[in-house]
Amino acid sequence: MEQVQWADRGQLLQLDSPEGAVQGGCIGVSRLGSVQVSGGFSFWLQLHGSSWVEAKEGKFRLRSGDWIAFEKDSKPTVQADRFGVCVGLTLTGEALREMTRFADRGLYAGRGQMTRHDARIGLRLWREAAARLADNPGASFDASLLRPILLHLAGVQRDLAARIPRCPGRSRSRKRQVFGRLQRARLYLEGNCDRVVRISELAELTSFSSWYFSKTFHSLYEESPQAASARMRLEHAADLLTSTSMMIGEVAAASGFDNCCSFARAFRARFGVSATRYRAAATRGEPGKTQAAARKSLERKSLATNA
Repeated sequence: MEQVQWADRGQLLQLDSPEGAVQGGCIGVSRLGSVQVSGGFSFWLQLHGSSWVEAKEGKFRLRSGDWIAFEKDSKPTVQADRFGVCVGLTLTGEALREMTRFADRGLYAGRGQMTRHDARIGLRLWREAAARLADNPGASFDASLLRPILLHLAGVQRDLAARIPRCPGRSRSRKRQVFGRLQRARLYLEGNCDRVVRISELAELTSFSSWYFSKTFHSLYEESPQAASARMRLEHAADLLTSTSMMIGEVAAASGFDNCCSFARAFRARFGVSATRYRAAATRGEPGKTQAAARKSLERKSLATNA
């Protein structure tokens, strides 16, 4: 794989990055272009418009400012929309290990958002890294070529990394390994918000037993895998209500609910209002009201639990 590539105007790129071939590569996707990456850890940042991503962990939609990261065997396909611009960075295991040696930090699978300031810095550092890689085609890996962008991305993930000490394990490397597996499981839940995910699936993905996985997940994220899945599915439903014209029943089915009644009860319990009122408030440009209702609902639940 070349170290700098771009898919634009409907172009499809299929990139293979086997271990030991290329230690780092910069990739861009724009205007209906798409990229399929096989091998290598990858980190993606959506700059403009939207992109759709499909990987072993599921399906995702990226909007401006969103970032997402995948493990080496995830094989993500990134498809930009008509106005979308997404940039990515691929790294082999050796590059990640080199990063922990010079910075005592790592990068992990996951999804989140960058501030505009962080996104602008990320784009500038990505361009600088792409220029350095282009000036050194086929060169052996030099950590200094990618060090600025890697440190920036590690800083973006600092809230995630703060959880590492809570993971089981006697050494820091073991804690990082456990954390990386759990982060991938959490990403899998986000990528499968259209259905109920079984604990056995997550245990198999992480190579843990179901009991150990559930116990460790709850300890790390302060909610059970089942609760996390239900929350993500309802948040997915709320997004569909505000970004599509799907009927309520269609939203319920697309969020993994068997019938409208169970969806209606769960949605009201989560957000404090019905799905219809939630959509109406969003249509009127009043998202604050729905968010306030959700906070009040959660506060009532907390008080009832403490009582």
